[in-house]
Amino acid sequence: MDLLLNTLVDKGLRRELPTREEALAVLATSDDELLDVVAAAGKVRRQWFGRRVKLNYLVNLKSGLCPEDCSYCSQRLGSKAGILKYTWLKPDEASKAAAAGVAGGAKRVCLVASGRGPTDRDVDRVSQTIEAIKEQNEGVEVCACLGLLSDGQADRLRSAGADAYNHNLNTSEGTYGDITTTHTYADRVETVQQAQAAGLSACSGLIAGMGESDNDLVDVVFSLRELDPDSVPVNFLIPFEGTPLAKEWNLTPQRCLRILAMARFVCPDVEVRLAGGREVHLRSMQPLALHLVNSIFLGDYLTSEGQTGQADLDMIADAGFEVEGAGTTTLPQHRATAGGGCGSHDGGCAPCGDGDTTASAGEPSSTEVPATRTDLVAVRRRGAGTDLAPNA
Repeated sequence: MDLLLNTLVDKGLRRELPTREEALAVLATSDDELLDVVAAAGKVRRQWFGRRVKLNYLVNLKSGLCPEDCSYCSQRLGSKAGILKYTWLKPDEASKAAAAGVAGGAKRVCLVASGRGPTDRDVDRVSQTIEAIKEQNEGVEVCACLGLLSDGQADRLRSAGADAYNHNLNTSEGTYGDITTTHTYADRVETVQQAQAAGLSACSGLIAGMGESDNDLVDVVFSLRELDPDSVPVNFLIPFEGTPLAKEWNLTPQRCLRILAMARFVCPDVEVRLAGGREVHLRSMQPLALHLVNSIFLGDYLTSEGQTGQADLDMIADAGFEVEGAGTTTLPQHRATAGGGCGSHDGGCAPCGDGDTTASAGEPSSTEVPATRTDLVAVRRRGAGTDLAPNA
């Protein structure tokens, strides 16, 4: 074990890709070895990001009403989850919601809208929203997450002031068809590449806990390394009642930490973000995850509630980390000067963390069945789309 971890640390400090066997070995470590794994990955995290934690804040511009059939999502076609449903927020409404997150310490605002992808009129709406947010919040980064992009739309968002675009791969290419039939894995890759070509900082990540094997997890993280986004959000499935994956409770806090460590070793100098589902699956182990990730979401998610914004800030301080300021460049210099700089979420996917997939090829590394904690799944009833104050 010491040899494996020393090798992974050395490779991470050199930005060298681990082998598949090494990545799989991280996922296969025992609970007795877990703190050693966290400590090793923490060395890589500190090399590239020190003890800084970037805060991101979600604004759900349009909730529910999605025509896509992504099995994990509470906003999907046919979802019976009792989530908020509303059409587009006006630019001033979205800007007001964003201001709450910025006031709470968020450096980036992530504008998300459910749907297959934006129409040209939708891009106009979001462009107006970006301009309103930038006008009222000096120095804030804005990431758009609107689904599949058509030709020219990424350029228009960039011209409006967007810094980043999020579109997640979610799971391995080999099992993607098990979770979604209305678009393809290749469609997702193409959208990320369009964002990169337009000069937007690309953000693309995954959802764990959908019944996937260790091989699937390694496949998607290696694919992300090849795609080379600046930001990799790691979501943990929130099994919403009313979605096909409502019974998929496959994660333990220890499993989540191993997944985050593996992502850090494979993507050492990338903004790895702890995203949807952390409160549900990591629970009291969340502070340990800060030794692996350098970015989190503040407050609530798209359709579910997170812990309070103040609890997030207290957790960061108590664990000995510090909130990254607006005047600090997130990415290491070699990445920032290469055209990147930012990173976040996907129209109708990532941060909602609701999820579904049928079991994929290969057996999970552990046969233990974690306790189902449906009591920790809370549908968002405050913030954007409501008359109640947001959680920030």
